[in-house]
Parts: sequence; structure tokens; C-alpha cells
Amino acid sequence: MYKNKKFLGVITARGKSKSIPKKNIKKLAGEPLIAYTIKAAKGSKYLDYFLVSTDDREIAEISKRYGASVPFTRPKKLATSKAKSVPVVIHALDWLKANKKKEYDYAMILQPTSPFRTAKDIDECIKKIVDTKADSVMSMVKLSDFSLPKLKKIKDDKILPWVKEEGKRSAMKHEIPEVYKRNTAIYLTKTSVIRKEDLFGRISRPYIMPPERSIDINTPFDFTVADLLMKAIKRKKLKI
Repeated sequence: MYKNKKFLGVITARGKSKSIPKKNIKKLAGEPLIAYTIKAAKGSKYLDYFLVSTDDREIAEISKRYGASVPFTRPKKLATSKAKSVPVVIHALDWLKANKKKEYDYAMILQPTSPFRTAKDIDECIKKIVDTKADSVMSMVKLSDFSLPKLKKIKDDKILPWVKEEGKRSAMKHEIPEVYKRNTAIYLTKTSVIRKEDLFGRISRPYIMPPERSIDINTPFDFTVADLLMKAIKRKKLKI
């Protein structure tokens, strides 16, 4: 709880993964990938409750072993590759209200594919959404040396502009405005907004995370990089 507001964390972890088999429980530096997100949620000062929403028995068992609550099995219709996160969160909110008589002011989506997100990151997002009266707070990362004019498409073996002509020279770094993207580590939204199937609301604010904590694992290459980084952190060769 923070300033009398209640917060729910939902770790979304469906069983099937096309890019990396059993991705959510694949060993990363010796521990299941989902364990790092569970540890971050357990370390939060302000999350009132968090759970793992999964359709997979093995994920559920491993999650419980690391101290997470898995109070239900996610319905199959919400566990397909096309299923979105918002209906998964609404299902969790409805289940908790119906079965535990618990309701929350805010809900946070925590994906296991962001293992470097910390408890402090979670708590800073919670403080920001309340203190600034936002509808949502999203974790973001600054993109280095990036601008819209540099985006190109290739057609008939020719480089063509995607959105804007670059001109006769490449854009200089000092001329490029800062550009950010969501890093998928934290999505925090008012439950009243989520129930309208809206993840962002009218006022969505950023929480900036550094690149080294913004790794989002989607491919085998991402997993290899994250594994090397996490091993270096555990050996205390690296601090992020």
C-alpha cells in the first residue's frame, strides 16, 4: 500500500512459447527466468499482493517454490499467442474480487522476460503514479543515436525513407531529439482504466530505466546475452 492506495502485481506467464521453448522457466544463470521477476515483486514495499497468472502446471509449481501465489489456472482462451495482457489482468481482478473479496486501486503487469527489473523500479513506479495523479506509468528506455529520418525501408534493392526524408547527409547526433520506447518491464495502470480495456488512460507517465536493466528476452540471442549478464552480476563482476 502507498498513501492508502492498494496495488496488485500480475506476473503473466503462459506456458507455450514459440521463440524459446519453455521460456518462462528456462534456466537463466542457474535459476528459472520467472524467478527473477518473483524476487523483484517479493522485494517491493508497496505491492499489497502479487500472483502468477499461468495456464501451465510446471510454471505454477516453480512459481510457488519461489514464493509466488498461483491462486487459479488461467483460462485457455487467455493463454493463446494472440491473447493480450489487459484481459488477463481483468480476469485476475475479477477472480480476486469474487473469490477473495479483494479489490485494488492499481494493477501492475510484470513480464518474466524482464529479469533485470528491480523491486526499487517497481516501487518508484508506484510512487510516481500516485504522486503525479497519473492514469498509468510505463517503464521506458532511452534509445541512443536514433531518429525518425534514419528509419528506412528497402524496395527493389533501393533505400527509401520510411517516414521522413533524411536529406543529403546523415543526421548529426547533436541534432537528434531524445527518443524513448517502452521496455516492457513494468506496466502500471489504474484498475478503473484497465476495466475499460485501456492500458494507458488519458495521462500516461514515464519511468526511465537504464539500457542494462531494460533487456527484454524475446529471442535465443536475447536469452544468451541476458544469461551472460546475469552470471557476471552473480559473480559480482558487474553491477547494474
